[in-house]
Amino acid sequence: MEFLKGNKLYSIFTGTCPVCQEESMYKEQNPYKISKLFDMHERCSNCGTKYKMEPSFFFGAMYVSYAVGIAFATAAFVISYWFLGLSLLPTFIAIVITLILFLPVIVRWSRNIWVNFFFSYDPKKAKN
Repeated sequence: MEFLKGNKLYSIFTGTCPVCQEESMYKEQNPYKISKLFDMHERCSNCGTKYKMEPSFFFGAMYVSYAVGIAFATAAFVISYWFLGLSLLPTFIAIVITLILFLPVIVRWSRNIWVNFFFSYDPKKAKN
């Protein structure tokens, strides 16, 4: 993923600070530790960026999660219905299972996308 450094996609997929891309925004890297799914650092220890700009800031990520969830559901549909040739009921079940299994990833990516709407990479704040 280092080849994406300096690009918003790097911050989105790795969960790093959107400004310096040096430190994880999350206290726990593994999104499948459900009790710590939403635990974020308040500020980046490298550049000092405050992630939560105002109370309820990440409510906007719910709108992003809808789009990300639709992308996962569409991928599950295409794979199960078109590539595997399953009928509609097994395809529906595959979509539901996919959304349940990837829920923590969808939540994290949605937060990462949302915070990247408001911050941009600054190479001067990155460690050299």
